[in-house]
Amino acid sequence: MSRRFIVAMVGIGLALILLPQISLAVDEHLSQAIEFTKLAVDDGDYGRANGLAAHAETALMHAEASEKVKANPHTADAIKHLKAAIDEGRQGHADVAKTHAEAALNNLQQVM
Repeated sequence: MSRRFIVAMVGIGLALILLPQISLAVDEHLSQAIEFTKLAVDDGDYGRANGLAAHAETALMHAEASEKVKANPHTADAIKHLKAAIDEGRQGHADVAKTHAEAALNNLQQVM
């Protein structure tokens, strides 16, 4: 067998081994982002702006990690809304922050 053929087969084998792991990483980060965004929305329901901002920060971290592994326009929109929710939550505007968190949750759920 030629050296090129062997190298190509090794490359294909590695790709087949690594692709499922990338998918699992995206799913895990998305699941975590969704869970923390739901907690942020719950905090918004009770008017807890600081709690909403804290949960949105964690959700943002997971959403950004997911976006790095596999880019998606819905994830990008969710990241924008999470950043806005954090900003509004830090300013004490729980109602506006909740609206952004709900929009982020909608976008994240569309990715799954």
